[in-house]
Amino acid sequence: MSISRSNIGEVLVSMGEITQEKLDIALQMQQKNGGSLADALVDSKACDGVQIAKARAKMTGYEFISVRGLELPEAIVKLVKGADLRKHNVCPIRFADENNSVLVLAMADPLDMNAQDDIMIITGCQIEPKVAAIGDINALLDKYYGSEEAMNAVEKFSKERDAKIQALNEMREKEDADINNSPIVLLVKSMFEQAVRKRASDIHIDAHETQVVVRFRIDGSLIRVMQYDISVMPVMVTRLKIMGGMDISEKRKPQDGRITVEVDRSEYDVRVSMLPTCYGEKVVMRIASSVALTRTKDQLGMRDFELKRFDHILSNPNGIILVTGPTGSGKSTTLYTALSELNDEAVNIITVEDPVEANISGLNQVQVNPKAGLTFASALRSILRQDPDIIMIGEIRDYETASIAVQASITGHLVVSTLHTNSSAATISRLLDMGLESYLIADSVVGVLAQRLVRKLCPHCKKPREATEDEKALLNYPADKPLTIYEPGGCPLCADTGFYGRTGVYEIMEMSPKLKHLITIKSNTEDIKNAALEEGMHTLRMSAGQYVIEGTTTIRELLKVSVES
Repeated sequence: MSISRSNIGEVLVSMGEITQEKLDIALQMQQKNGGSLADALVDSKACDGVQIAKARAKMTGYEFISVRGLELPEAIVKLVKGADLRKHNVCPIRFADENNSVLVLAMADPLDMNAQDDIMIITGCQIEPKVAAIGDINALLDKYYGSEEAMNAVEKFSKERDAKIQALNEMREKEDADINNSPIVLLVKSMFEQAVRKRASDIHIDAHETQVVVRFRIDGSLIRVMQYDISVMPVMVTRLKIMGGMDISEKRKPQDGRITVEVDRSEYDVRVSMLPTCYGEKVVMRIASSVALTRTKDQLGMRDFELKRFDHILSNPNGIILVTGPTGSGKSTTLYTALSELNDEAVNIITVEDPVEANISGLNQVQVNPKAGLTFASALRSILRQDPDIIMIGEIRDYETASIAVQASITGHLVVSTLHTNSSAATISRLLDMGLESYLIADSVVGVLAQRLVRKLCPHCKKPREATEDEKALLNYPADKPLTIYEPGGCPLCADTGFYGRTGVYEIMEMSPKLKHLITIKSNTEDIKNAALEEGMHTLRMSAGQYVIEGTTTIRELLKVSVES
């Protein structure tokens, strides 16, 4: 015969789960705060949910089952909505028979007939109640139905929002119909389309005395593509200011903005810079595509041994990885590629950039705003309170930023950033010049990657010729062996430039005990470089020289990226 449900405290005492003293304290708490005795027992820490459930099982005569960590079959999960189960604090566990007509139901209160009736009507099954701890039931509901409940709430919100947006869009479409067909709008649209299709990284609009000149930067070089009468300039600039969210009445101060354009069903982010000049405002627009910035490591142009070394550097759980080179040398692409490689749901990656080059899914990206007091240093201090695993700093510009980056790396974070230096070894000297202690640099820096971009010869029109003795010496190639190198030609496929595309040239210095020692004792750049060469590092000239020998690029391109004697 089952014991009265009101005696749950006495049952727990008889089972030896609690003392009479603890029961008395719980009874006093119940009298003061109201609620059930079971809640008072748990709140007073006299016992836990499992002990309550076992006592309830003994009182009611139903079997106690533990549902902690239980795996539910998909067929069971689909039977009832999470909201209906949570309303009654129940969860279906399994079928009790081969015909799937009897459903085992874990219940906090097995005598709740309303709950049993509701689940029976929804499922069409007979109910076999079992007693389980309410906390374990809720954990099971969170595991299997938590996402469903959240999605239902989001879906409801989205429907309401979409209805409002649709109404607004219909109004805007009517207003924009005439604007989108105006000549200046079509001109600007055409300019963006041509730039994207010609692989331009930048668009320059220059105001001259009588004309406007539009140039595209393709593979690192500026090429004039069109020119207009100067009367077009004001309306073109106004259109770009409207698109970029800038002040159309301000013509005396520099302005910056962002535009999103769609070309051939792909979206591009355009950073716009306006600068007042003698004959009007010069416009420079940087075109960025998140697809272009997030390549695979194989697409960066690294050779097998460089990829292996790069992978080894990226495998460090903490430390600083620095990518160095001048503006336009592909540092951002390398950084984003590295972050994409490390990007995972289990990892919290936060970036602080000026500006954000491209929005990448899975990354928490912060754009610095000096006017609002959000600098690299202040953003980094806040980021360290955001439980990051990996931090990307757009550029280390001063001692304060460098110091915080070093402290972050030493305390267990992986930090990736950029510096403007000519070589990997020179990066160490730059950090010392900023005021960092040599032992901190040695402890924190795990790898430095210097890089440049060289233009690749168009494979359809490149012209072969024999290398001179001086060129062989430059390439460190045996003077007595013949060597064919190539010069640019010109054809319709490369727009008569002789080049098509660019590839990276790398100098990867991975930290070793010897290099750490040299850094600690403040050795000069030449000693650090020589030690790195002994350990297998290839300089920029060596890497670029190999591309010349292979016929990928020219001697002139090699000299552009390497200043070694």
